[in-house]
Amino acid sequence: MKTNVSLKPYNTFGIDVQAKFFTEIKHVSDIDVLRKQAVFNQPKLILSGGSNILFTKHFDGLVIKNSIKGMGIVSETETDILIKVNAGENWHEFVLVCVENNWGGVENLSLIPGQVGTSPMQNIGAYGVEIKDVFHSLEAYHIKNAQIETFTHEQCQFGYRESVFKKELKDQYIITSVIFKLSKKPNVNVSYGAIESVLEERKITSPSIKDVSDAVISIRESKLPNPKEIGNAGSFFKNPVIAKTHFETLQKEYSNIVSYPISDTEVKVPAGWLIENAGWKGKTFGNYGVHKNQALVLVNYDNAKGNEIYKLAQDIQADIFGKYEIDLEMEVNVL
Repeated sequence: MKTNVSLKPYNTFGIDVQAKFFTEIKHVSDIDVLRKQAVFNQPKLILSGGSNILFTKHFDGLVIKNSIKGMGIVSETETDILIKVNAGENWHEFVLVCVENNWGGVENLSLIPGQVGTSPMQNIGAYGVEIKDVFHSLEAYHIKNAQIETFTHEQCQFGYRESVFKKELKDQYIITSVIFKLSKKPNVNVSYGAIESVLEERKITSPSIKDVSDAVISIRESKLPNPKEIGNAGSFFKNPVIAKTHFETLQKEYSNIVSYPISDTEVKVPAGWLIENAGWKGKTFGNYGVHKNQALVLVNYDNAKGNEIYKLAQDIQADIFGKYEIDLEMEVNVL
């Protein structure tokens, strides 16, 4: 147990705030030991890779860093494999293990920062694939009852960048491991246009999952800043879903507005397009701003304060609503 610890190394925005108390768990049994200490009664924050969080102030409580490592095969058939991955494993490193073994399903999710434990919590997604597409089940430690519980796909209540752990069960569990169902005879998903373009440029007509993974990595590296070089949390806003009638009204004024059909009555509009079209892309405000290559990404260039970035996000929300009457929802957790 440590006191007054800087959380700057533990969040990809690189915001320098302090935790009153800080500890790291490397085994599930560590949680049982921690529960017996008086500090466990403090307000708690379970910290994974810190890739989807914006700190705006010091944390006056206990930060628990989830570093439970390990992975292994649960079962397999001729066509599928179930692999159990502990929550503290790095997400991209897990993807690379799958690609190396030709286990298909997560290759489109290459290079997403963070740890495995938060992947179902956020229902992370990219390039036509979401965690719910490969999720089998997970184990989570109930903080109050001190018991490990198993959650099925249905119980997780997956939605767009949502799960039950971000809603009614928020802060009640520590996810300890996740089981994924992957294909040993994969069918690649290249439906996302950018992947098809990269494969065409590389003259690849029958792509393997490694080809798809390499293409996704190339796209992400060209568009998104490396958190190790420029502080950021990836996409800051969710893509809004609006009524088709609302979109048709906007289309009369913005003929080049982009959308993706959701249903007969709703469409999804890329938040990045809205923000870029509103003139925010590449704007800087001292040592923070909106990334020059991707309007969805807010960045900390050098020692910015979390509340400065939060204020920028709120200003963007207000401007987008004023121009398009669309509410932008933050994807990043603000504390």
